[in-house]
Amino acid sequence: MTIEQIYTGCLAQGAYYIESNGEVAIIDPLREVTPYINKAKRHGTKIKYIFETHFHADFVSGHVTLSKLTGALIIYGPTANPSFDAIIAKDGQVFKLGNITITALHTPGHTMESTTYLLKDEHGKDHAIFSGDTLFLGDVGRPDLAQKTANMTQEDLAGLLFESLRNKIMPLADDVIVYPAHGAGSACGKNLSKQTIGTIGEQKKTNYALRANMTKTEFIKEVTDGLLPPPQYFPLNVKMNKEGYEDIDDVIERGTKPLTPLEFEHLANETGAVILDVRHQDEFAKGHIPRSIFIGIEGNFAPWVGALIADVEQPILLVTPEGKEEETIIRLSRVGFDKTLGYLKGGFKAWKHAGLEYDTITSISASELKQTIEKEQVPVFDVRKDSEFKSEHVQNAHHTSLDYLNEHLTEFPEDKTFYLHCAGGYRSIIAASILKSRGIHNLINITDGFAAMKQAGIPVTDYICPTTL
Repeated sequence: MTIEQIYTGCLAQGAYYIESNGEVAIIDPLREVTPYINKAKRHGTKIKYIFETHFHADFVSGHVTLSKLTGALIIYGPTANPSFDAIIAKDGQVFKLGNITITALHTPGHTMESTTYLLKDEHGKDHAIFSGDTLFLGDVGRPDLAQKTANMTQEDLAGLLFESLRNKIMPLADDVIVYPAHGAGSACGKNLSKQTIGTIGEQKKTNYALRANMTKTEFIKEVTDGLLPPPQYFPLNVKMNKEGYEDIDDVIERGTKPLTPLEFEHLANETGAVILDVRHQDEFAKGHIPRSIFIGIEGNFAPWVGALIADVEQPILLVTPEGKEEETIIRLSRVGFDKTLGYLKGGFKAWKHAGLEYDTITSISASELKQTIEKEQVPVFDVRKDSEFKSEHVQNAHHTSLDYLNEHLTEFPEDKTFYLHCAGGYRSIIAASILKSRGIHNLINITDGFAAMKQAGIPVTDYICPTTL
């Protein structure tokens, strides 16, 4: 028996490759399925099952394509109603894979069809659970994503989640391994651990939601407390996972069309496409196409695209580092953004050499800001997350989290220069690009973010540990 976690840091997502005696199961595969197929071919094995823990909201799964290419059966838990052929497992239904078995445990709460898969080894001993978004390390799945489809409140769903955890997962032995669908950085939970593999016993000791003496009322209150609105692209990804989607090879073929600067400019004007620049933030600041949006591919790329561009039907034109065109298109497709129309051949250098208009972002160091602050009080805007800001921030700073920047554009001054920062310089350039695309140009970026500002001696508030907030 072989179990391999295939973890994708950009999405904080874990897919799983399970092999036993020549047969393979894939759990929650990514959109690009070639790596799973190639791995099975190298091992001389056959992909038999594709297990889906639920209809994912934060990424588009590869289940449809993988089934089409391999003939593997797609399996969902009870109450799932996909538009394609799939086995809808009964609670407790057992699937044989080589010398092992995988049992579907219906664990509604995150969504109604959410299912945990229990793997028993060749001796019939409980070995591991693949818990999807039902149980994370340090947290549990948010119960507010399926309210409309379930015709239930988030409190109702949280109550179901409480019962699922108590009745299906917590009775398992302490040494049973927990393989969750996500780790820290996912918007599917509040306080996920950076660890990606744990045990039931560890979670009983450390996960607030599995406290032995916890009442259902306490659970509902704690799990629903502090939930931020989910990103707008979540329901669009659910729809794609439920109804199917375009083949990724077609998406790549369309998106990898090279365009000259003039062709690029014409297509942008003709289609209303978003110009998405994925280079390093320093390169973008030095020069970029006017009204283009920066989201660097080396950062937490796909979730930021989902949160800030939001509409998966939005046409996109790309400005990428040389050789990164296909990778960018694949990573966009992971979160459902399939409408890439092409890329700027030769990159930004070609645009500049063509003599076309370009823009820049004014940036200064933290020490330069300190000198300015010592002379006069200037508006400083912090675009980090709420928890980061509440934990510690520059005294008198304004706060507008990047996640919800598009809804708070009127909070920025129109007639006075303001200063923009995040933790290290990536998110503030994203924010600056969005603001400039909306006609707000009176901003200056702080290159190294809050860490450098604190080190430079700019006054900050007293530190509060984020875990106590």
